[in-house]
Amino acid sequence: MSQARVTVDPSYIVGPINRRLFGSFIEHMGRAVYTGIYEPGHPTADEEGFRQDVIELVRELGVTGIRYPGGNFVSGFQWRDSIGPKDQRPRRLDLAWRSTETNQVGLHEFASWVRKVGGELMYAVNLGTADTKDALDVVEYANVAKGSTLSEERITNGQPDPFGIRMWYLGNEMDGPWQVGHSSADDYGKKASRTAKALRQLDPEVELVASGSSHPTMPTFPTWDRVVLEHAYDDVDYISCHGYYEEKNRDLGSFLASPVKMDRYLDVVIATADHVKALKRSDKTLNISFDEWNVWYLGDNLRSFPRQADRFYRTDEIEGDDWPEAPRLAEDVYSVADAVVVGGLLISLLRHADRVTSAAMSMLVNVIAPITTEPGGPAWRQTTYYPFAVTSRLAVGVALDVRVDSGQYETDELGSVPLVDAGATYDAGSGRAAVFLVNRSLTDSLTVTVDLAKLGNVSVLETQMISDTDVYARNTKDALDRVTLQPNTTAQYDDGALTVTLPPVSWTAVALG
Repeated sequence: MSQARVTVDPSYIVGPINRRLFGSFIEHMGRAVYTGIYEPGHPTADEEGFRQDVIELVRELGVTGIRYPGGNFVSGFQWRDSIGPKDQRPRRLDLAWRSTETNQVGLHEFASWVRKVGGELMYAVNLGTADTKDALDVVEYANVAKGSTLSEERITNGQPDPFGIRMWYLGNEMDGPWQVGHSSADDYGKKASRTAKALRQLDPEVELVASGSSHPTMPTFPTWDRVVLEHAYDDVDYISCHGYYEEKNRDLGSFLASPVKMDRYLDVVIATADHVKALKRSDKTLNISFDEWNVWYLGDNLRSFPRQADRFYRTDEIEGDDWPEAPRLAEDVYSVADAVVVGGLLISLLRHADRVTSAAMSMLVNVIAPITTEPGGPAWRQTTYYPFAVTSRLAVGVALDVRVDSGQYETDELGSVPLVDAGATYDAGSGRAAVFLVNRSLTDSLTVTVDLAKLGNVSVLETQMISDTDVYARNTKDALDRVTLQPNTTAQYDDGALTVTLPPVSWTAVALG
């Protein structure tokens, strides 16, 4: 059995943990909305048609901000389609996901759902096929109290008070050739700058997110981010990041090191933003919105994982003139290994809490999601639900700069990486702390000693763990609770030190106080 050592010191602060770090994302894609959060006629449906079993799971998950309505969908979306009487709303063909959008859930309905789950609505405007005027119109409709034509229309449509949406995304993945309205960094940067200036004239309280590179593997990364920010740095509050991770070629060792990829990606984005700050002689430090992140089995790689393929099809498999409503799209079924990676990605976000002050696990229900539903049937937690729910609940106060001393292992994709990953948080007001630990070894347990002497006299309040002898075990409609949280009973605290044994391919959280 190998050994590792972790040092936790409350004076080594990364930054305060913004609750927006535990956000998520609902896009009009696949079954995220229809038969996901919304299913009139379902046994649990409320008076508005929202599934109350899903509402309860979302509350338990601890989601904060929720980004809406896209995603790729937003670049072809006409926001006015989704307001007014439902029976008068148009049916549209959605180019992003080759689907028919009924617009039965729109701004008013989604805002009501967000209130029910206790979240914050964050809204993306169309800067693909639409323009600055369109963005101004939706902000006026949503946020102006009364007296203008658009605000009075909102009132007529049943919402007397403004929605008060604070965070607005200026388009989505505008560097992507797949995006309807795709543009160059120079053109988008100018458009984002003038749109941001106009929105601030209308509502000075808005917080604005510029569209950064859609993935670190894009050939234009990080030049895209630099060029966009050279135009828009003074006008926006955030630059966005998107990152998806998957096991390729059955290389589990490289996959478990995905948080190392996230770390490197974030370091480059931060350096790029700070480079533009220096060029502009600016006093403002730009924050990062990691508004799409998750495990996602994409493209042909999925076919080598038949354990995933029973609930998935791609838009290029929709044939002829078929434009289905709410197709089963990107419904990955997650394993224990996937959950361990998600736990590690959350540690990476905490490691960058000084700059990453908003994030969204993409998505929330059915589509690459921690929650899955069956039409007319149950809703259940996927394996990835558990590390998110526990981290959201336990990670409060500040994120700490944790020192880790462990062995290394070799990966085909990333070279040598640590066997143990760790993060920690501390809340001075309550005296509570949390330590999050990942063992990436495929074969060996690891005993970790965590030096907690600087925390004073504490005790172990709870432990939670994701581990299984089958790293590809998963939850399905026929086995809803095949994988659940379990206590890590090895955790012991004595004289300023916590010792805990981590099984192979596992994630553990320890709450202290």
